[in-house]
Amino acid sequence: MDLTDEIVINAPRDVVYAALQDPEVLRQCIPGCEELIKHSDTDLEAKVVLKVGPVKARFSGKVTLSPDNPPEAFSLTGEGSGGAAGFAKGGADVHLEDRGAETLLRYTAKVDIGGKLAQLGSRLIQGTAKKLSAQFFASFAETVEETEKA
Repeated sequence: MDLTDEIVINAPRDVVYAALQDPEVLRQCIPGCEELIKHSDTDLEAKVVLKVGPVKARFSGKVTLSPDNPPEAFSLTGEGSGGAAGFAKGGADVHLEDRGAETLLRYTAKVDIGGKLAQLGSRLIQGTAKKLSAQFFASFAETVEETEKA
């Protein structure tokens, strides 16, 4: 499944890029995130609780950040296991366009799931993935904008 979207954030590109590298900002913005540990500049470990339809699971996984062309672009890949609920793996390419005091953030993400989650049907999964992505980016934009005002 592919997800593509964009959002305008009222902060300069270098501020947005730095926030995308900050595990505390990410932990606050990722829906259901209980823990996010930074092992290095490129490796993170996460624990997230998600409910997709009737299935609720705690996922543990790893995320790898790959700065392609900072602060304009980077990519990330990750995979996690939710035990009996199944697994999820995927990645995203993120592009940041400088617009003076604002930044246009565009992303394209690919997600692959298996186990009980895959049995729920693609409409439910895609709808949930879009909803979670929208929640993350809305929360991220709000957090960055509040930090920028402070």
